[in-house]
This record gives sequence, C-alpha cells and structure tokens, in this order.
Amino acid sequence: MPDVLDASPYDALLLLSFGGPEGPDDVVPFLENVTRGRGIPKERLKEVGQHYFLFGGVSPINDQNRALLDALRKDFAEHGLDLPVYWGNRNWAPYLTDTLREMAGDGRRRVLVLATSAYASYSGCRQYRENLADALAALESEGLEAPKVDKLRHYFNHPGFVEPMVDGVVRSLAELPEEVRDGAHIAFCTHSIPTASADTSGPVEEHGDGGAYVRQHLDVAQLIADAVRERTGVDHPWQLVYQSRSGAPHIPWLEPDICDHLEERRAAGAPAVVMAPIGFVSDHMEVLYDLDTEATAKAGELGLPVRRSATVGADPRFAAAVRDLVLERAGDERGQEVTPCALGRLGASHNLCPVGCCPARAPRPAAAGADSPYA
Repeated sequence: MPDVLDASPYDALLLLSFGGPEGPDDVVPFLENVTRGRGIPKERLKEVGQHYFLFGGVSPINDQNRALLDALRKDFAEHGLDLPVYWGNRNWAPYLTDTLREMAGDGRRRVLVLATSAYASYSGCRQYRENLADALAALESEGLEAPKVDKLRHYFNHPGFVEPMVDGVVRSLAELPEEVRDGAHIAFCTHSIPTASADTSGPVEEHGDGGAYVRQHLDVAQLIADAVRERTGVDHPWQLVYQSRSGAPHIPWLEPDICDHLEERRAAGAPAVVMAPIGFVSDHMEVLYDLDTEATAKAGELGLPVRRSATVGADPRFAAAVRDLVLERAGDERGQEVTPCALGRLGASHNLCPVGCCPARAPRPAAAGADSPYA
C-alpha cells in the first residue's frame, strides 16, 4: 500500500472548467450563458453556434474533463492521497454553484481549485475567481456554510504540463513527410485576447508589453523548442501565434492569427508547419474547429503540409503534476518549507493572486486572492 500523503488542511479538490453543450438543443442556451450581459441577439448566437453544430452540438470539453477526473482520482488513489475530487463548470452543467452546494452538504470546508487554464489573464484566472465569488455568495444567501476556497497556482511551466506537449510536437514532426520534416516550423498556438487585457495580466509589476500572459507563453514555447532540439537534433524555427479571436474589430487583439501566420510561412518558403496548442489544456472546440478545421483547411489551400500536436488532456504526467501542486500548496498552508517545481526562466507562479493582478474592466468581487471578501 502507498504511504498516506497529507493534503491537510484541504479536504477536497474542485476541477473548475468552462463547460460546453452536450447536444444541439444546448448550444444556444450555453452561448447565452457565456455572453450573458453583452446584449448579443439570439440570431447571432445561432451563427456562432455553427462551430458546435458541425460536431453534433456537442463540445468535447465535457468528456475530456471526465477523463481528467478519472485520471486524477486514479493517481490520487495509487499514491495514497485521500482527497475527493469534484467537478464544476462556469457555463454549463455541472454548474459551479451546484457543485459547491454539494460540497458544502458533504461537509467540505477547505477546498483547492484546479482551473483548466494554465496561464495568467483575466479570462484565464480572475474571471474564474469572480465566478467562485458569485457561487460562494449564492450559498451564503441560502444560509449555507460556504467552504473556504484556494486556487492552485498557474502550472504553465510545471514539468507535468510541459513534457507531454514536447512528446506531442516530436510525434507530429515524425508524422510529416521525411523530405519536409527537418525544415518544419513550429507555430505555438494560444487564445488571442485584447492587447489591453494581455498588458495587465499577472501582478502589477509584470504589466506592460503583453504582461505575464505573453511572457509565460513565450517561456513555455522556448522550453518545448529546446527540448525538441535535444530529442531530434534539429533546431526548428518557431513563433508564438494566436487563434479564436472574437469581439469588435476595432479593438486590438494579440496577433498574428494562425491562418495569417500559415500564409506568411508559406510565402517565406517554409516546407511544413506543426501547430502546437500550448495555450489549451485539452482538445476542446477551439482546438478542433480553429486548428483542426479552419487552419488545416487554410494550409490545404496553400499546399502547406501541417500537423497539429496533442494537448495535455488526461495524460498521467499531468495528473501527477496536479498531485504535486496539491501537496505543495497544502505544505505551504501548514507553514512548511516547500520547493515549488517549475521549469524555465520565470520560476513558480504565486499561490495567492495579489491586488491588481489581471484586473477586470469593471471591478467585481473575486475569491481566492489577496482582495477576496471570503478570507
């Protein structure tokens, strides 16, 4: 039997994700949840929903979260970590508030939160914290004793997140025709966000010129490129590129877009491109549509061989990384000296989001940070 690992003072882990529709009838209601308060007409939502309808109205993110839940529970059990794992979503069932209500009913009082977003940004961190605050407020309004929640630190540079992506890029290079393989470029892909949001991502001292969001992605891209060179003996050219832009066209967003980048690489004589979605934990809709469908079709028009490498998903190394992050945070909470595990130049991220970190356009309460009303 494995030794019993100590997660105290925590008594549960909450997997917190975006959510997605489970069938065609769910698509528009799901998009209404995502865009609530923005006044977007239902007809426009139906147009946006075509991406989901191409895949039967089902987002792959839910099954991928179920697979990750299984991987976490298996890893915890095999390593003697007695910590129940729950799942809640921001925008679809199982809803976050319902899951926290269940956890409160089960007597959970100290909860660690794993968000399915590895990097610092408003949409990738603070918005999750705002949703947590909303859910905790709902429980309090019902007279329930809401648990205290803490969020695991950003894990973009944890080996258990980086190493599966290295394997994915190496496999994708090997799948290219031999005559174009060594000259292939790597396009490290992540979600485009408004430049103003990128510039204010991370703690205040990291704001400006893309903020923590861009710096963290560049560090991960360099880590993977270096590891690929060591594994293959080839130094592949690479660039950080963006996808899935939305919003008004007059607002500046991070560029270049992946499709524009493919055109530029083809015009510059690149023989092939591997698209590596380092900004995403799993192969959800924005990976399946924006890369596997749209960008791959663009590459076909250009006559440019492309491959798309895998995301981390439910890789056992990622599950082990989560266990490591849980034990690290638990030890820190108990006042023990811990050595965070991180690769690259930036080191381990903060445990507690400081005041001014990834600020919202309109201030709202956010849990699990220095400015949390739920201390």
